[in-house]
Amino acid sequence: MKKYSSIGELLKEYRDRNRISQQNLAAEFDVDVRTISRWEKNETLLKPDKEEEMVDITFIPYQVIRNLNAPISIPTYYDFELRKYSLSQASNELPDPQWLKSKMNLSTDRLRTISHSSDIEEIIRCTLYQTYITKPIHKELIKSAVALLPELNVILFDHSGYYSGHSVFFPLSLDSYNKIRDRTLKEEDLSEKDFVNIKNETDYVIYSYDINADCNENLYFISGEVLRFFKNLKNKNILFAGCTSRHDNYLINNHVRSTTVWEDKEFQEKFKSKAPLRLYEGTIKKIFK
Repeated sequence: MKKYSSIGELLKEYRDRNRISQQNLAAEFDVDVRTISRWEKNETLLKPDKEEEMVDITFIPYQVIRNLNAPISIPTYYDFELRKYSLSQASNELPDPQWLKSKMNLSTDRLRTISHSSDIEEIIRCTLYQTYITKPIHKELIKSAVALLPELNVILFDHSGYYSGHSVFFPLSLDSYNKIRDRTLKEEDLSEKDFVNIKNETDYVIYSYDINADCNENLYFISGEVLRFFKNLKNKNILFAGCTSRHDNYLINNHVRSTTVWEDKEFQEKFKSKAPLRLYEGTIKKIFK
């Protein structure tokens, strides 16, 4: 993560990363170019309505913007690739999974089952931060997953009501998962026919399509929701799996004793990502050892 000390520094970094001119950004905010220039030079702060617009335009977490857009700013660490922030270097690192398991009964009313089209739009926008996801999955697929696995398909909001994270899991048939495993089926080509009702099946795979949280505190709540569901499953030999190119997920999957089925180094070289695209799998039983 990189430390930002002002809203101007953050805004300029956003423009540079996305190759957006001051003129184009001014058009998105419906302001003149001089206003963008003043913001970037920290000569003036954004007004509250422009703070809200900045969340929508940049998809930077509201708390990051709020921390930096203040007369006395709160220096904040932020990673544009992960859409994640922290207030100190010490809290940058992922929490130990054993600690997460010890806190899995913590809950919050800021987390609920995915239920609105706007929820899905926020989630799809966030999933596109994953380098390997170049084509978003269909909204209807997420709706079907919610109907079959409501406990694992959740969305989280911050204290101000802005999107903060989510988890999306698919109940895959063993046949469909094996096609992903041998790389004859891509995630983007999954359909409802690849799903099963786990209440009627003994062999299936709980497939993690995407998990994201904008800070470690919010990760606790999402992880807790997932872990509680896994702990209550009667059959602990069920497989869980997931495909990701996030370098931080590599550490998590190692800690929960999942194994790497395959990894794509050519992908890493092509997209200059910090980690190769990897498929992980493990059993629910191993998580709680």
